Amino acid sequence: MTLDPDTIMAALADLYGEPVSRPHGDAVAELVLTVLSQNTSDKNSGRAFVQLMRRYPSWDAIAEAPLDEVIATIQTGGLAQQKAPRIQRILEAVRERAPDWNLAFLEEEPLEEARAWLRGLPGVGPKTAACVLLFALGRPALPVDTHVERVAKRLELVPSKTTAEQAHERLEALVPPESYYRFHMLLIKHGRRTCAARAPRCEVCPLEAGCPSSVLGEGAAG
Repeated sequence: MTLDPDTIMAALADLYGEPVSRPHGDAVAELVLTVLSQNTSDKNSGRAFVQLMRRYPSWDAIAEAPLDEVIATIQTGGLAQQKAPRIQRILEAVRERAPDWNLAFLEEEPLEEARAWLRGLPGVGPKTAACVLLFALGRPALPVDTHVERVAKRLELVPSKTTAEQAHERLEALVPPESYYRFHMLLIKHGRRTCAARAPRCEVCPLEAGCPSSVLGEGAAG
């Protein structure tokens, strides 16, 4: 029998502690940080974000800076050649639609309209939009990164062949909206610390007895 989200969250909260949501309110910063975080560690993306903020006095300055200069500035974050032009395109699109850089209006928009507004920005997919809604604006959206997706598939909350976009939709339908932040943070911690991609530590996992992918049982971790 597949473990239900409440059981999963309770077990992981006992292991990692209860996450506390504190929306920071800066949607544009969250957009940029989420792009920087793709395919790299939080440490590297955080360092690149700090360097970007130190070098440029405003979002306008980043949008208008020479591309090579922005690439050099965020080099420590990895994949700078791809991320720099993406960030500039996003900032240019935000400025066209919200010249004051204030996206607080997304807090009041119907959720799906706010999501569609963000998805309308160049290169902004379901994960980035959900990160902005959840972490910046405190709205009920469930980001599915590689850790969340991997753990959810191993627990068979979603089928193994589910795409990343489908995983967002399926998990948002499965998890209560008030628990999106809690679910996201706990599964990320579990994916990083215990349910790793290559060597899951099933022997110390509190979910092992009910996990269909446990390497200690008949299943094989996927």
